[in-house]
Amino acid sequence: MRPSERLDYDPIAGRAPLRLPEGQRMVVWVIVNVETWSDTDPMPRTVLTPPAGGIPAPDVPNWAWHEYGNRVGFWRMLQALDRQGVTATLAINGQAITHYPQIAQAAKDRGWEFIGHGFTQKNMQKVDDERADIKATTEAIETATGARPRGWLGPGLTETWETPDILVEEGYEYVCDWVLDDQPVELATRTSPIVSIPYTQECNDVAMMLIQHHPAREYFQRAADQFDQLYRDSADSARVMALVVHPYIMGAPHRLKYFEQALQHIRTHEDVAFWTGDQILDWYQNHNQPSRVRGGGRLGRG
Repeated sequence: MRPSERLDYDPIAGRAPLRLPEGQRMVVWVIVNVETWSDTDPMPRTVLTPPAGGIPAPDVPNWAWHEYGNRVGFWRMLQALDRQGVTATLAINGQAITHYPQIAQAAKDRGWEFIGHGFTQKNMQKVDDERADIKATTEAIETATGARPRGWLGPGLTETWETPDILVEEGYEYVCDWVLDDQPVELATRTSPIVSIPYTQECNDVAMMLIQHHPAREYFQRAADQFDQLYRDSADSARVMALVVHPYIMGAPHRLKYFEQALQHIRTHEDVAFWTGDQILDWYQNHNQPSRVRGGGRLGRG
């Protein structure tokens, strides 16, 4: 199924209003991505270009750059989230759970939600067996937490033509790869629909810092500006905003304060909730009308 075949065009203007409980008007969720990067394969993201060119193996400086995030940056980020009283969602590679058990335990101790993020940080179009990769990720999370994950974020937001279909068949209820709306929507699959919860490429430190090469303060400025506009938009119907961070990027010493400043800016609004992905899913399924998906009319609850 092509992406455009999974849902109809449904402009946000004219939709029935979405209402949050207890007078809230907007939800923000924070997704922390913890990943394992191969120390034998070429590094897909680099901070330092090899001086003689080519693709070195091992690529020690660039592998170590990522590893710093899990050894140091995550723990700095964890303190900021604790200070701001935010329960995050952990998008984690299945292999990272065994590679970095203290990270998994810290997230579990704080009641963070775990969502699947591939077994390793590898393009889903390049894994040998997509279903086996999803199964292995699911099992790793269930072993660590005692619960099967409900949400999925593809490594680099990558999918194959079948990813949403396989996810539903493997018990997943929502996916984050479809950054096409400010409200949850349903995607058709060959069985039952899956919910797409708003994720972001805009308030995402990979895009800002590694691709667009902005100074660290851009994270706060963009997050604050995006929040302010979505907050205005939510006057008549609820909106969902995502903040995406990676420990090796926003956990760096010169960047962390701008992430925390973004959280502080949002927390000044008492009618904005910090939720996890599964909380957003439960609200959307339990309190709102079914949404329209292509080919199946109104399917499930949305």
